[in-house]
Amino acid sequence: MDALLYSIPISLLLGGIGFAAFWWSIKNRQYDDPKGDAERILSDEFDDRPKQD
Repeated sequence: MDALLYSIPISLLLGGIGFAAFWWSIKNRQYDDPKGDAERILSDEFDDRPKQD
C-alpha cells in the first residue's frame, strides 16, 4: 500500500511533464510541414548526388 502512495504522484508528475512537453511542441509549431516528406522524397530538387554537367 505504501508503494501506491509514492507511485501515483510520481506517475502523475511524469505524465504532466510529458503533456507539457507535447503542448510546448504544438505551440512552437514542431509538427508543421506544409510540403511533407512524402512529397519531398519524390522531388529531384533534394537529391544527394550533385548534378553532372
